[in-house]
Amino acid sequence: MRAVLTWRDKAEHCINDIAFKPDGTQLILAAGSRLLVYDTSDGTLLQPLKGHKDTVYCVAYAKDGKRFASGSADKSVIIWTSKLEGILKYTHNDAIQCVSYNPITHQLASCSSSDFGLWSPEQKSVSKHKSSSKIICCSWTNDGQYLALGMFNGIISIRNKNGEEKVKIERPGGSLSPIWSICWNPSSRWESFWMNRENEDAEDVIVNRYIQEIPSTLKSAVYSSQGSEAEEEEPEEEDDSPRDDNLEERNDILAVADWGQKVSFYQLSGKQIGKDRALNFDPCCISYFTKGEYILLGGSDKQVSLFTKDGVRLGTVGEQNSWVWTCQAKPDSNYVVVGCQDGTISFYQLIFSTVHGLYKDRYAYRDSMTDVIVQHLITEQKVRIKCKELVKKIAIYRNRLAIQLPEKILIYELYSEDLSDMHYRVKEKIIKKFECNLLVVCANHIILCQEKRLQCLSFSGVKEREWQMESLIRYIKVIGGPPGREGLLVGLKNGQILKIFVDNLFAIVLLKQATAVRCLDMSASRKKLAVVDENDTCLVYDIDTKELLFQEPNANSVAWNTQCEDMLCFSGGGYLNIKASTFPVHRQKLQGFVVGYNGSKIFCLHVFSISAVEVPQSAPMYQYLDRKLFKEAYQIACLGVTDTDWRELAMEALEGLDFETAKKERKKRGETNNDLFLADVFSYQGKFHEAAKLYKRSGHENLALEMYTDLCMFEYAKDFLGSGDPKETKMLITKQADWARNIKEPKAAVEMYISAGEHVKAIEICGDHGWVDMLIDIARKLDKAEREPLLLCATYLKKLDSPGYAAETYLKMGDLKSLVQLHVETQRWDEAFALGEKHPEFKDDIYMPYAQWLAENDRFEEAQKAFHKAGRQREAVQVLEQLTNNAVAESRFNDAAYYYWMLSMQCLDIAQDPAQKDTMLGKFYHFQRLAELYHGYHAIHRHTEDPFSVHRPETLFNISRFLLHSLPKDTPSGISKVKILFTLAKQSKALGAYRLARHAYDKLRGLYIPARFQKSIELGTLTIRAKPFHDSEELVPLCYRCSTNNPLLNNLGNVCINCRQPFIFSASSYDVLHLVEFYLEEGITDEEAISLIDLEVLRPKRDDRQLEIANNSSQILRLVETKDSIGDEDPFTAKLSFEQGGSEFVPVVVSRLVLRSMSRRDVLIKRWPPPLRWQYFRSLLPDASITMCPSCFQMFHSEDYELLVLQHGCCPYCRRCKDDPGP
Repeated sequence: MRAVLTWRDKAEHCINDIAFKPDGTQLILAAGSRLLVYDTSDGTLLQPLKGHKDTVYCVAYAKDGKRFASGSADKSVIIWTSKLEGILKYTHNDAIQCVSYNPITHQLASCSSSDFGLWSPEQKSVSKHKSSSKIICCSWTNDGQYLALGMFNGIISIRNKNGEEKVKIERPGGSLSPIWSICWNPSSRWESFWMNRENEDAEDVIVNRYIQEIPSTLKSAVYSSQGSEAEEEEPEEEDDSPRDDNLEERNDILAVADWGQKVSFYQLSGKQIGKDRALNFDPCCISYFTKGEYILLGGSDKQVSLFTKDGVRLGTVGEQNSWVWTCQAKPDSNYVVVGCQDGTISFYQLIFSTVHGLYKDRYAYRDSMTDVIVQHLITEQKVRIKCKELVKKIAIYRNRLAIQLPEKILIYELYSEDLSDMHYRVKEKIIKKFECNLLVVCANHIILCQEKRLQCLSFSGVKEREWQMESLIRYIKVIGGPPGREGLLVGLKNGQILKIFVDNLFAIVLLKQATAVRCLDMSASRKKLAVVDENDTCLVYDIDTKELLFQEPNANSVAWNTQCEDMLCFSGGGYLNIKASTFPVHRQKLQGFVVGYNGSKIFCLHVFSISAVEVPQSAPMYQYLDRKLFKEAYQIACLGVTDTDWRELAMEALEGLDFETAKKERKKRGETNNDLFLADVFSYQGKFHEAAKLYKRSGHENLALEMYTDLCMFEYAKDFLGSGDPKETKMLITKQADWARNIKEPKAAVEMYISAGEHVKAIEICGDHGWVDMLIDIARKLDKAEREPLLLCATYLKKLDSPGYAAETYLKMGDLKSLVQLHVETQRWDEAFALGEKHPEFKDDIYMPYAQWLAENDRFEEAQKAFHKAGRQREAVQVLEQLTNNAVAESRFNDAAYYYWMLSMQCLDIAQDPAQKDTMLGKFYHFQRLAELYHGYHAIHRHTEDPFSVHRPETLFNISRFLLHSLPKDTPSGISKVKILFTLAKQSKALGAYRLARHAYDKLRGLYIPARFQKSIELGTLTIRAKPFHDSEELVPLCYRCSTNNPLLNNLGNVCINCRQPFIFSASSYDVLHLVEFYLEEGITDEEAISLIDLEVLRPKRDDRQLEIANNSSQILRLVETKDSIGDEDPFTAKLSFEQGGSEFVPVVVSRLVLRSMSRRDVLIKRWPPPLRWQYFRSLLPDASITMCPSCFQMFHSEDYELLVLQHGCCPYCRRCKDDPGP
């Protein structure tokens, strides 16, 4: 157990008391004359509450979470609501020392120095009762029936709900031991448990009871014992009578901490449980965890200690600088809060580690921190060993069990050698404190691992041997051996793997690999070694030759099969992998870590529990059968396969003439008919007549007949059959027809099949030989109910180019669907369309092949519409891909960009299918990128190929830079790097970017240059050297997020070199637009974001002359003029901050507050259809108007977009007409 500090704060005054809101979200502290309300998640002080005039001593929250109460030295009690509002106040005659809410009735008990009061919401007045001494603490039982009061004079008074005293407990210390803190255990069913705990000695306990239900986590509730346990003293007799209000029959346990430096436990009847436990400090607070499994105790020792429910100290939660006055566990969690005298508030998380050990089918693990449970994985028997101290380490080997406690190590042994025995007894005790990372037990020794050192100790605690390793020890395992001479398998961090014998001082290096060892296991014969390294790779070595036999990825643990030399399993990535010999891995889903493999059972550890998984061995058995390794297959089958697998093994063995394996298989299945087995052997040896006689004698005449027919011995079969069953005669004729068919006598075979009623086989022969007349004759003689042969007839007639006869057959059957298919396949579209009009359910069956036919005939536009009409999006995508490839091949790059955009949108439409989402989204992004590249390259291509260019030099300059930064390693088909660099060099020189022009010309020298560009490039290379070696500052792109000037040639691509913010380009001029993309905070939906942005906040001193133009063809942001600045800092601008020079891109994430501060006129939204999320962009220069196409979501300067739409009548990117409705 370790405590991790989550948060800490400090108040001005001493923290006198703490109370959690029942849901754990808030924390109420009593500090000075105020109450402090904290958020438990991050330690934020939510609100201080003022209401008392003097120091607040106590605070308590009602179980229903609706109200809480505080008591003060000003003699008053204030009732507060969960909304932190005071609603009621009443007083006592003295200072209030403690308050407590009844968990059932929500009755409030408030205690002062001279009396205590009981108040409930139903009462108008507070009923008060005098006390003989100062009351320091109080606590209600779980059912709310009784209230315990702790007095300054050392007396504990237990009262009922009416305030009447029922039990009085007088402590031995009297007034010298004031009762400073008391608390009832929240889990009140502990009577049997406590009765058995009294006076027991953990080392000598022999548990004879098998536990039926074990908790899977450390926080599980403890249950009462129901079996027999051998005790040093006879336990008290349990009372099995029905429970009523009699105090003697209740099970509530009261924990008491006094300033006699003791902690004690009492039953409700007043009877003490066990003895007082000395603390050596003055306790100031005691409290239970929600389920009662642990106790928190703090006081003058300036720390909070964790105890078990019966008072065994487990460790320190957190050391402080002053006295701890109060500590509480957060409800239903492992979090603890501590309040100190100096005002410090500390919030800790307790982390409990897994302590366990495994040997073959026995698994030992820690439970409730002080108990050890040994589980037999095969029989599911469990036994509990109670240690009464913190269990630090566990090791198990054969009949030995070692448990390390804080000050000693206990060695247990089984009573007998019986494999199913679960009775353990103490063999030895080593009374010494040890610090070790790993603990291993052998027959006569224990092995302690301390980083690089191994120590071998006898059971008497004497150190016999010590080994010093070169590196940290990562894994250790006992691999068996004679008692006192066991072998250890050790894996080191430096990759070295050693074998150590307990009686030998020298370690044997088995092998050394380059990576650190995580897990090891050795095969049953000690010939192979399996290693899992830090790269999650499973490597298998031959120990003798040091050869790496094979390796497999994605492994976190490995185990060899203890019953089969060549089988191992390993787990990783949520899968269980089984590998036999060198065959491929067989995988199945499994959560957890493999820790053992015995026969067909795999032992898997998941979280805190281990389970045995039954895994059929069919897959590896068939792998051996495929290679005719029958003996190995038999060994695998013995581990556990199905009956069908056994029969398959027998048949394969017989066919391979491995009669010994076949005989073993029959015995395994319980078949004892020797005649039947001998008949199978004779048949495989060629002694057919002897085999037939044995088949008949064993009552398996059908096997004899099957043998003769398989061998085409029809005459022998007829003789053997005689005048038998007509069914068998028919079968024999069919077999003879098969034989005639095989010996190339098809017509005779057809006649035999027809006489035997095997029309399907007769039709197959006629169809294969093209006998149309015979097919028609058979079809007309068949009844219309015989659909299978009729359908086969129609199929063959269709293949033999007799569609008229095929249609006749389909009509006879009434099979309209097949008739539609016939029309489609014969391309008689008019008949197909006429049939589709009469029967609309066949329209998809018609239009889909029609679209394919159109595509095959290069009528792509019509084909795509037909595919869409048939609901076949994938085929529509294929048509578009063909169109795209054609456009690229013909250098129509503008068309290619358009088709790639259409392809991306088709993929996005298909991505709504969850099964294809990931694949289609990948294609969507790929096609979108290609569309952008080809759209830009179209201008470059026209500039280099056409004599007149329609683009400005700045545009060509920007496009060239955009393409160079965007091109992947594999340049898309049709795009020429030479043309891009040539255009960049030419335009850079013209615009004054001489340095960039030099770079472009230098790059061109390394490429193959077409002859027509050769002279121009050579001349440009010479003339550029006469120009200055710098670029014009006017051309340098600016990042609108961080205001950084970026180089013209950016190694990072189209992102800012400083903040890594991606640039957003105009799709016409390719300027960097003044837009910054932002993301919504988690939990904000798109609809909510839109509504928040629409709630535009009015800003002072702003001339609201913004204009938004929105229609079906575009979305335009325009700000005509602003006179004054906003005045206050824009919350969105504050979000643009980032770590200067950071290597990671930090996106802008906005909250609801920032969204509400935005103007709808400054935001552009790409409203992608599902499954994509919407994209949000904020304009940082509202004066400059930007237009976004509502179809393709490309951005343009508004003036450029309007001009292009006037020129082309549509969007230049997606060709959406301005009059078309939105997507």
